[in-house]
Amino acid sequence: MPTVVNEDGSTHDGSSLIDEIVRAGARRMLAAALEAEVNAYIAELADQCDENGRRLVVRNGYHQPRKVTTAAGVVEVKVPRVNDKRVDEATGERKRFSSAILPPWCRKSPKISEVLPLLYLHGLSSGDFVPALEQFLGSSAGLSPATITRLTQQWHADHAAFMDRDLAQVDYVYVWADGIHLNVRLEEAKACVLVLIGVRADGSKELVALKDGYRESGESWADLLHDCARRGMRAPVLAVGDGALGFWKALAEGFPDTREQRCWVHKAANVLDAMPKSAQPSAKKAIQDIYNAEDRAHAEAAIKTLAQLYGAKFPKAVKKIADDQEELLAFFDFPAEHRIHLRTTNPIESTFSTVRLRTKVTRGAGSRTAALARVFKLVESAQQRWRAVNAPHLVALVRAGARFERGQLVERPTAVAA
Repeated sequence: MPTVVNEDGSTHDGSSLIDEIVRAGARRMLAAALEAEVNAYIAELADQCDENGRRLVVRNGYHQPRKVTTAAGVVEVKVPRVNDKRVDEATGERKRFSSAILPPWCRKSPKISEVLPLLYLHGLSSGDFVPALEQFLGSSAGLSPATITRLTQQWHADHAAFMDRDLAQVDYVYVWADGIHLNVRLEEAKACVLVLIGVRADGSKELVALKDGYRESGESWADLLHDCARRGMRAPVLAVGDGALGFWKALAEGFPDTREQRCWVHKAANVLDAMPKSAQPSAKKAIQDIYNAEDRAHAEAAIKTLAQLYGAKFPKAVKKIADDQEELLAFFDFPAEHRIHLRTTNPIESTFSTVRLRTKVTRGAGSRTAALARVFKLVESAQQRWRAVNAPHLVALVRAGARFERGQLVERPTAVAA
């Protein structure tokens, strides 16, 4: 029967014709897939017969129609029914056919179940799901606030399992560490989220640990690092962080062989804050000349230039760099391709910009565990978009003890070279 279409592409009942076509196509494809699955199941067991020679596995009509929410919208399907008369010898119970495409309990596609809590994370409140998505999906089925609550409850278990996983089989060559202060209720007014992100031997980035702590105290960081060591974490070659003394003290106790690299973004901000605004533009350029230098020797020369230009007028500002010179220049001893990654804690800062946006929307997560679980799922979602470090093949050489001068490999360990 012809369908009357308005100028805007909608039909007489207000629905979109293109959406109706997509849903109809999805319905037919799903029905065909279910039929093929059942036919294959029955054909595979065609030789199973009773004592009278009758087949034990046959078709038996259809189940009642069921609405399933998919990425194409809500489609109504009739699942073929199978009469399986076989008996499980171990349990004595009748065997049952269960569709791998559409299990009996399924009312939403896995993609929809994944997207709903992520939309909630990114600012859509549970009460807004029905009006926001009903028109898009063609139905409000499975979009109630209770549904979202059930989905988000799994986050707590996911975070707990993540913080208890075995780290013995994972090798983090580089790690970034930072304490992030968010507008969420973590029981203490000065609580923060302690974050570790690492680079595996294959060059990929991965969240290592995430837990709450009091400020960025040494005790909080020590608890986190000791827990990582207990679960088998190997000492990283280099750790990157800001000037928070708590982390470096804990690192020296937990992983004494790990080298330290101070974050240049934090350091530059601290130095410029100790100068008047009139001097900051030129001082900023002098600081950039240090960490953008060709090699360590040129960086050390740039530090001397900074001291000559500003040491007499702003000794406290220059001292902030001079006192941490070794830790600020550590990244020059690593591959030139890795320097851009190792001189700042940007992998953490850029990721948590999204987290801060979400916490501003929620204005408090309700509880400590809820806040941590919410932050964890946001970072887990962002992790899928993280790119590997430049020249990832060099990360394994760094772990093996290769020596780099002026950013270039000059010594390849025998074991790796072989």
